[in-house]
Order: sequence, then structure tokens, then C-alpha cells
Amino acid sequence: MKSNTSAPELHHLRNQYLVMRHGHSQANAMGLIVSSPEHGLLGYGLSAKGEEQLSRRISEWHLSAPQRILHSDFLRTTETAQRIADHFAIPLEPDVRLRERFFGDCDLQPDNCYHDVWEQDAEDPSQQHRDVESVCQVAERLCALIAELEQRYDDTSLLLVSHGDPLQILLTAAARRPLNEHREISPLMPADVRPLITSQGH
Repeated sequence: MKSNTSAPELHHLRNQYLVMRHGHSQANAMGLIVSSPEHGLLGYGLSAKGEEQLSRRISEWHLSAPQRILHSDFLRTTETAQRIADHFAIPLEPDVRLRERFFGDCDLQPDNCYHDVWEQDAEDPSQQHRDVESVCQVAERLCALIAELEQRYDDTSLLLVSHGDPLQILLTAAARRPLNEHREISPLMPADVRPLITSQGH
């Protein structure tokens, strides 16, 4: 039976949030899943293509300028966040809650393994098949970060730099959609940035 486990609620936010996926990485170029801190903190940074994407993104930036940046401490997200921070001359800080979703036994495996995990997610967002971090767990840590930022800041524009799956899940939670639908949200491509839109329902 399909589970429609709900996301933690995110609405009536007093800050403005932009979410950004890191630029094309060496792991993307190699077709590998790199989801563990063991491999992602110091290795698999941005590819040359990723650097070019960020240069283009910065030159074409059309959203409001962020005032602060929080980012995953993986190398590819740190390098992405640093480029944006240098451009806007704003502070940045790492936060482990923005890390990549841990893909368990799929770590360092070919990226076609994602599809098996996503099929399991659609049936049950609390599933941890092959020691994968569940969608529900990812949603919990990201929503906890938003809740903390809501206490720390007021009317501030914050850019959150993270990874594909965590951002899909956060966007699903913000839209107040069932978490098992996270792959139905329009995906962020490498170096994409968009506002975090929340439902205004009570």
C-alpha cells in the first residue's frame, strides 16, 4: 500500500529563501553516486563544465541578491557557494543538514542506481532499502534547518546551496505535497537556482 507520509509544514515564512543545486561535478561527469561524507567532503568537486555553468549563472542572475549563504559542506557545494559568496560579497557558512542524501549501498555506484531508490520512494517515503537515508529523514533535517533560520533571521534573503535529491524533497515539503511525490517536482539542474515557494494555507 502506497504511503503518503506528509512533510513537516513550511508556510508563513518571514525570510526569503532561494535554493540552488551545485554546479556540474566530477561525480556527475563520471556517472557516479557520491553521497557519503567520506568521499564527498574532500573529493569530487566541480568539473570544468560546472565552473562554466556558475560563471553563466552569476552573469545572468535575475533573482534578488542573497544576503547570506548556507551550504552543504561537500566539496562540490562548498565550491559553488564560495563562487556566489565572492560575487555578492556576502558571508557563507556550512551546515551538515544541507548535505547530500546518503544513498547507502549505492554510494560510489553508477548513477542509474538512483532509479531503483526513487521507485521505492514512490511506494514508501520512509523506506531505507539498501541503507538509504529515507525521504522522511531528509525532509526532517531540512525543515529543522528552516525552522532554526526562522528564529535567527527576520526579513533576510538566504541562499541554500545543496544537492539534487535534498532540494527536490525540500521543494516538495514547501509545496505541502506528499513526500512520495518528490520526483514529480520539476528538478533543479546543476547550477540552477529558484525561490522556495511555500503554500500559504493554515
